[in-house]
Amino acid sequence: MRRHCLVVTALLLSTAVTQAQTAPALPDYMAPIAGRTSTSAADIATANTLALNTGMFELYGNAGKIFQKNILSKHPVVLGMFSGAGGRFTLFRPDQPPLEAPSVPIVYQLLKSTGHSTMALAEVVGPYLDNPADTSWKAPMQAYRARMQSAIETLDATPMQADWRPTVRSILTANLAFMDDCITKNVVSFASLEAFSKKQAPDLAKVVSWAAQTQVAHWMDVLSGWKTMLGADWDKTYAASNTIYVARQNNVLFSVLAQFFPPEAINDRLLLIETISFTTTQTDMLESLTRIIADRSVGSLFFGNYHLMDYELMGGDARLAIAAETAKRGIKTNLPPAVPFGSHQWPALVTPGPGPASIADLK
Repeated sequence: MRRHCLVVTALLLSTAVTQAQTAPALPDYMAPIAGRTSTSAADIATANTLALNTGMFELYGNAGKIFQKNILSKHPVVLGMFSGAGGRFTLFRPDQPPLEAPSVPIVYQLLKSTGHSTMALAEVVGPYLDNPADTSWKAPMQAYRARMQSAIETLDATPMQADWRPTVRSILTANLAFMDDCITKNVVSFASLEAFSKKQAPDLAKVVSWAAQTQVAHWMDVLSGWKTMLGADWDKTYAASNTIYVARQNNVLFSVLAQFFPPEAINDRLLLIETISFTTTQTDMLESLTRIIADRSVGSLFFGNYHLMDYELMGGDARLAIAAETAKRGIKTNLPPAVPFGSHQWPALVTPGPGPASIADLK
């Protein structure tokens, strides 16, 4: 019997070899993409497990649309989004079309453009300081000079209050004088750039202050009106603003929003969402807000804590792992204090210390 099995096995192997040898040849046009593949069992098993995570995102995306609809049907939502025009605020109310707030008065942009025009000159000449052999900065500066001249000539026609115009005119005139000096001498010296920047700093501080006053007063009026309009529904309103790293500290829109929410709403109903660019879309902001709120329910379901998933889920265990690894390596552990889930601290640097914290402090 054993001999019979061995004979059968040999015949099967022989048949398989013969079939492989006599398999029809592929046509030439398949040659560039055809080839014998080899995938290990471990590779297949790994791919099968990783596919679970890939599939999760698809499932979450589909569920997220329903979550967002449910949230917007029960809660007002305010989005305060960064823009070059001083921000954009939108109020979403259940069963009503989105309400867009009026824009910040145009004088905000005029002041901002004035300040930026001065700093732009430093950017233009920065790579060419004290280098008379390279005058590639000259053509861009001459083009910008023409724009500067036009701005000075038409300044009085702008919708800017009269007592601000002399300072703006002084800034633009000094810009023009610096450009003329560089163009005439055919070189940009660091000494002249430094003198120019020190001359402009006091006036620049003024336009920055006026722009901030204009922006803040406008949005305070808008939010005050919306809070009154919503009445008791304000207490279940979510609000979010976006920020890039450079605008995270003293974020204007978030700081204004915080004046209309109780302190315990920070990081609960009032959120600062970090992005990788100054501007983002309403769709992206709503999706991010939806995910944050939805994840809270999941965290409560699995772990019994509503705000657990506002934070890096592995963060606590990673802290312990970092402490263990630094101890093994003989280096000092450098970590901030552990913060409890659901903390209402401001999502920015809040620890006081020495040193200036505003332009006024620099004086």
